Amino acid sequence: MVGELRYREFRVPLGPGLHAYPDELVRQRVGHDGHPEYQIRWLILRRGEDGEGGSSQVDCKAEHILLWMSNDEIYANCHKMLGEDGQVIRPSQETAGEAGTLDKSVLGEMETDVKSLIQRALRQLEECVGTIPPAPLLHTVHVLSAYASIEPLTGVFKDPRVLDLLMHMLSSPDYQIRWSAGRMIQALASHDAGTRTQILLSLSQQEAIEKHLDFDSRCALLALFAQATLSEHPMSFEGIQLPQVPGRLLFSLVKRYLHVTSLLDQLNDSAAELGAQNSSAAEELSGERGRLELEFSMAMGTLISELVQAMRWDWASSRQGPSAQSSCSIFQPQAADAGPGLPPAQALPSFRRSRRFRPRPEFASGNTYALYVRDTLQPGMRVRMLDDFEEISAGDEGEFRQSNNGVPPVQVLWESTGRTYWVHWHMLEILGFEEDIEDVVEADGYQGSVVSGAQAVALPSWRWKPMTELYAVPYVLPEDEDAEESEHLTQAEWWELLFFIKKLDGPDHQEVLQDILQENLDGEILDDDILAELAVPMELAQDLLLALPQRLDDSSLRDLLNCRVYRKYGPKALAGQLASPSLLEAQAKPQESAHASRVEAKEPLTQCPNTPLQRLMEGYGPAGKSVLDLEQALSSEGTQDSEVKPFLLLLQRQPQPFLALMRGLDTPAANKAQHLAVLRVLMRLVDFPEALLLPWHEAMDACMACLRSPDTDREVLQELIFFLHRLASVSRDYAVVLNQLGARDAISKALEKHLGKLELAQELRDMVFKCEKHAHLYRKLTTNILGGCIQMVLGQIEDHRRTHRPINIPFFDVFLRYLCQGSSVEVKEDKCWEKVEVSSNPHRASKLTDRNPKTYWESNGSTGSHYITLHMRQGVLIRQLTMLVAGEDSSYMPASVVVFGGDSTSSLNTELNSVNVMPSASRVTLLENLNRFWPIVQIRIKRCQQGGIDTRIRGLEVLGPKPTFWPVFREQLCRHTRLFYMVRAQAWSQDIAEDRRSLLHLSSRLNGALRQEQNFADHFLPDNEAAQALGKTCWEALVSPLVQNITSPDEEGVSPLGWLLDQYLECRDAAHNPQSRAAAFSSRVRRLTHLLVHVEPCEAPPAVVTTLRPKGRNRSHDWSSLATRGLPSSVMRNLTRCWRAAVEEQVNSFLTSHWRDDDFVPRYCEHFHNLQKSSSELFGPRAAFLLALQNGCAGALLKLPFLRAAHVSEQFAQHIDQRIQGSRIGGARGMEMLAQLQRCLETVLIFSGLEIATTFEHYYQHYMADRLLSLGSSWLEGAVLEQIGPCFPNRLPQQMLQSLSTSEELQRQFHVYQLQRLDQELLKLEDTEKKIQVGHEASGQEPERENEEEAGAAAAADVTEEEENEDLYYEGAMPEVAVLVLSPRCWPIASICHTLNPKTCLPYYLRGTLNRYSNFYNKSQSYPALEQGPPRRLQWTWLGRAELQFGDQTLHVSTVQMWLLLYLNDLKAVSLESLLALSGLPPDMLNQAIGPLTSSRGPLDLHEQKDVPGGVLKIRDDSEELRPRTGNVWLIPPQTYLRAEDEEGRNLEKRRNLLHCLIVRILKAHGDEGLHIDQLVCLVLEAWQKGPCPPRGLVSSLGRGSACSSTDVLSCILHLLGKGTVRRHDERPHMLSYAVPVTVMEPHTESLNPGSSGPNPPLTFHTLQIRSRGVPYASCTGTQSFSTFR
Repeated sequence: MVGELRYREFRVPLGPGLHAYPDELVRQRVGHDGHPEYQIRWLILRRGEDGEGGSSQVDCKAEHILLWMSNDEIYANCHKMLGEDGQVIRPSQETAGEAGTLDKSVLGEMETDVKSLIQRALRQLEECVGTIPPAPLLHTVHVLSAYASIEPLTGVFKDPRVLDLLMHMLSSPDYQIRWSAGRMIQALASHDAGTRTQILLSLSQQEAIEKHLDFDSRCALLALFAQATLSEHPMSFEGIQLPQVPGRLLFSLVKRYLHVTSLLDQLNDSAAELGAQNSSAAEELSGERGRLELEFSMAMGTLISELVQAMRWDWASSRQGPSAQSSCSIFQPQAADAGPGLPPAQALPSFRRSRRFRPRPEFASGNTYALYVRDTLQPGMRVRMLDDFEEISAGDEGEFRQSNNGVPPVQVLWESTGRTYWVHWHMLEILGFEEDIEDVVEADGYQGSVVSGAQAVALPSWRWKPMTELYAVPYVLPEDEDAEESEHLTQAEWWELLFFIKKLDGPDHQEVLQDILQENLDGEILDDDILAELAVPMELAQDLLLALPQRLDDSSLRDLLNCRVYRKYGPKALAGQLASPSLLEAQAKPQESAHASRVEAKEPLTQCPNTPLQRLMEGYGPAGKSVLDLEQALSSEGTQDSEVKPFLLLLQRQPQPFLALMRGLDTPAANKAQHLAVLRVLMRLVDFPEALLLPWHEAMDACMACLRSPDTDREVLQELIFFLHRLASVSRDYAVVLNQLGARDAISKALEKHLGKLELAQELRDMVFKCEKHAHLYRKLTTNILGGCIQMVLGQIEDHRRTHRPINIPFFDVFLRYLCQGSSVEVKEDKCWEKVEVSSNPHRASKLTDRNPKTYWESNGSTGSHYITLHMRQGVLIRQLTMLVAGEDSSYMPASVVVFGGDSTSSLNTELNSVNVMPSASRVTLLENLNRFWPIVQIRIKRCQQGGIDTRIRGLEVLGPKPTFWPVFREQLCRHTRLFYMVRAQAWSQDIAEDRRSLLHLSSRLNGALRQEQNFADHFLPDNEAAQALGKTCWEALVSPLVQNITSPDEEGVSPLGWLLDQYLECRDAAHNPQSRAAAFSSRVRRLTHLLVHVEPCEAPPAVVTTLRPKGRNRSHDWSSLATRGLPSSVMRNLTRCWRAAVEEQVNSFLTSHWRDDDFVPRYCEHFHNLQKSSSELFGPRAAFLLALQNGCAGALLKLPFLRAAHVSEQFAQHIDQRIQGSRIGGARGMEMLAQLQRCLETVLIFSGLEIATTFEHYYQHYMADRLLSLGSSWLEGAVLEQIGPCFPNRLPQQMLQSLSTSEELQRQFHVYQLQRLDQELLKLEDTEKKIQVGHEASGQEPERENEEEAGAAAAADVTEEEENEDLYYEGAMPEVAVLVLSPRCWPIASICHTLNPKTCLPYYLRGTLNRYSNFYNKSQSYPALEQGPPRRLQWTWLGRAELQFGDQTLHVSTVQMWLLLYLNDLKAVSLESLLALSGLPPDMLNQAIGPLTSSRGPLDLHEQKDVPGGVLKIRDDSEELRPRTGNVWLIPPQTYLRAEDEEGRNLEKRRNLLHCLIVRILKAHGDEGLHIDQLVCLVLEAWQKGPCPPRGLVSSLGRGSACSSTDVLSCILHLLGKGTVRRHDERPHMLSYAVPVTVMEPHTESLNPGSSGPNPPLTFHTLQIRSRGVPYASCTGTQSFSTFR
């Protein structure tokens, strides 16, 4: 059947290629909040099934989800379903018109006809004699079926006589009558689901219906049920081996299922009626609804219990044991090394514990347990640590000392450390005083919680992180519990316990109610209404759990042991206290018994004198003895039913011995005596009707194993066939079970082996073959029931999400635990495939699977024709396929292998892998981790080593996951969860779009939803895999779309979350008052952001382009764009993008308003510091948000015009210079300066990578140079550069400090050089005196004259060194001179410094030192260790500082001031005019030096004279001073700061604009292919150096700014990238290309002078002609011109 897809435009993505579409309204009810709710059917369609090609026809039997939705959710997700009045449009009923055409009179006549036809059919059915029904009866039934198809007449067919008629027809032996009954039921059930369910339920609940129905009648009803429920729950369990369930048990499951669905419909109908009644009627309906809820809960528990037994999950759980879920948030990804469960129990075989004190798992919440420990613990008591905490590990013991109100509050003396340490209350387990402690060995996993701190019911450590810590999970904070409630069972726990009380027989039920419940509840009379609302104390529950096991049968007892209430309140050592321990023993020993029976054949019979049955029944207690007694009773002649019936009733209650008896057939063939003894007992047992109620089907696989075994003795095989034939004849249900187990093929092989000489074998095979359609029906029924139960469970989960009411269904967690069992068990070899086929030599194909590497399969054929075909088992996904080879096979060894997959041997067209085999290989992996099931996998050997023809394969190994229900249930759970929360996310987003203020309520909404999912996972999901799957789906469906919507900008360019963050930042100062509204507002914002960012990002999907979202009602409901944004990383990306935009807006507003202020930098640092604190408050110390903060500030700086950005950078450089100089003051003021400097440096780090860093470096370099030359270097200079080094692209400040260290090294070498020169001069002087003295004594007066001439010649020869050594013999105090060698490459001295002539401006005792240093420096050029590069010439400048002694004062002056003061030593007065002429300095520089000298602190006076221009300088007379001045006096001229609006700043802008032009020009010439960034830099530099640029006039105006480096080019490139003019290639980010055309703007520059009027003169040019001749970037030979940016 096909239908129309009504609402194609409204779709919700549920997975890859999977979408949900709203279809129609099913029913309506009143929700828990009093508002109407509507159940909407959503169709689940894959891509291609939704009619995207233009067709709107879809399959009506498509999978669907029923979802309750509120009016707002329908409006937000599918507003077309609402009519003009705002009500949901109901689907049109085709039968409405038909009903309208029938008036009351016609309907009355037809109702009379139906009643008479029913009476006639009953009479004809009673008169029917013989096997062939009379024709009148068939005609009557046919007419009734026609009437039944008319919907207005449905009420007439609810007459009880109709059910009687159908019962008689279904129990008729005639097939046509049963078929006619089916037709009538189908006609009645064709109207709606409620009518169908009512008809089937009414029939199934007839008293003793099973006695009236034979096999065919029961199958007819089961077929009707299967057909009726096929379209309701179209769920596939492909690949999962379902158990064989006999028809009798299937019919019981159908009855339970119908009863549950009927009660569920009544609950929904009662909710609809509840809202339509007045108050008094509503109270009555509320009581009725409470009764229905209890009845539904009990019925659902019964259905789950029977389904678990039918699926044989209960026996599997007894072997596996419950899995444990570690305590963690389900929304946070687990660490890679976190294990899925608890550590091995053998880690600590026993531990000390006191039974007087309650352990932590017994408390419902951590808050309650902490209060219990605080009130109970006394000084001196022993305690044990439960969680790891800093230095204390879980399991450490100690002695409690004291407590206080601090954090942590508990002081314990720990044995592991030997000292006291403070911990929290909830981390301790009370052991008590030493006499209270005993060694305990427990089997319930409590020990694991002590050792590892991880148990499903243990207190999670993250629940108790402080509230002030960001990473405290906000939705799982401990809630305060009422002390009275903590002492009683919850309603869910009580109803689960009540379930077992109701399962007791009459006397036991009354005994429990009267003797236990009423005695403990003051004799209160208990009826069903009171029982449902009863508050049961924990002590009473423990008493009940002690009494119930002795009164329950094995099946109910098994349920009791697996339920939650027993695990929580039951006795700890029940395994040794049961009155009937056979069940637990049977659960523990079936495998041991089977193993013992297998070993029996190998042992001599003399060692075991017992009979085979006695050995088989060992260990089963009284129930096992009953089997032996039963065998004796059956072996005696004339056995009576009364003798056998008690044993059969006992086996029905405790069937494990019976199952062990049947499994005795699954033993080695050598146990012939045991096989025959078992078969004799079973053969005789079949004749008793009570024996058919035993679970034969659960051990039928043992019979099949004996039947299939090739070693089974012929006598045993014959007896087995006799038994199976007898069993199938008595009950055809077991013939169906044999068909499902493949008995037909097994019997055929047995007949072939024994040449057809097996009696009744062919009859048995034919009987099994005739049940093929019934086997198919049983499989379909099992699938439908299981699928229906899963859908009901999912419906209860959805109702739990919507109403926030607890789930009170017994065994709900048990059912989920079985559904969530993962695929942790590997399936190997023959478990994965059904058969293996080879291309040749099939008789050796078994060598591939014998697991013997010494054997092999060898092919026989031509090259390339060899293959191996694997026929895989249904649903097995190959995890690894490995081929074994051997190098010793030489040319037989494969060299090239190709693997193909297909659905059949004729469709092997898909190549899965191609592998080249190395000659040294031994194991070759062919396939790994397939995500699709391939029925046929073929391995083709294309080529052999060394050109060989045939091949040899040593073996094949296949690993695959075990098929379980978890993948199916996970898919369904995730689909329902995703649909529910995506619908809710759209509704919440709609509210936020209409009113941004509703965003403040989002945190409480999300907290409630996430807390509910977390609690559900803690209570019901068994392991971390299931919990993480639920958490991930919930986060993707709810949080990710919400974050995407609240961070998307609207038409005004502002997102709701961005608006909220702006409001938070603006009212931050007002929020300091905790009583203000701003504080409450800020708290809500913080709670929201904490919640959104607490999940770490998992992976980084590609970036999503932001699109504008219209305000108001959002009519675009296509969620496909959000299907790929469900990862936590997308949430983080959207949040960081929104935070960056908010910060950028805040910083941009601040820069616009305050950039001219004198205190701009301190205010900006304070603003940045506040933003940092806000980021920490909102998002915690996360690197992503700190980076977003920096990017936001950087984005605001990028928007500044160049000159304004230059002004900002100059202000920062000036501020840093002032703080560094101020820190030299010392004391409190100096420490304050250092603190301000540190805060400023943190802010300046943002300049790194921006264009503003270039101008900042320019100004910082100037100020640093003046600071170093006037004050000297200090440790602070290096510390500052180490912190903000990335802000200097050319690293000029670092090079300046490096040059200072080089100068210091040169100064040390110069000192040694001076000492050497002095030693040489003294040595020469001594030699000269000796020569003169010796010559005078030897030669007399004449030779003395000659020596004098020689001496004079020598003096003439040394005249060149006179200047160098003129101060060598200076008799006064020799000044200490230090020379700084400044490189013009990094020091800004070329344009601001003037040359100093030492001969004219310095005294001789200083000139000699400078001359010697020049000589030393010239000689040092030959030593590359001092300074690298070509030889350089020294040029003396006026830069530097000096210290002069002036009386009792020490004057700190500059070099110019030193010269001026020393010059005044010889003169009393000197005019400024003469000083200018003598020094050659410009007037402004000289005036700057004279100013401090003539101040009140200076030693000079400036006298104005009319005839002397500039005045005359004189030394100030000390007598004029009122008091003498002593100590240090700083007279160095103050720092002169630059202005960005000066010519130098304009030159920097001109250079930047010119570089922009060159970059754009070159990129445009290379088109879309672009250029590598390194190549672009080289081309720009080459164009700058060789081309006709900059223009000659510009070069002179730029001054030093005409120089260009690669760093300058990279800075301009980054700026253009930020503006969007240049773009990176996505796949190759190092490639750059031109993005958008440059917009020609009018030349206008904003005035930097606040007092000026009008704009400044234009600082840029419109066009610039660059000749292409010789220019490497030119794309043509002609002259081109282009426009600049400004």
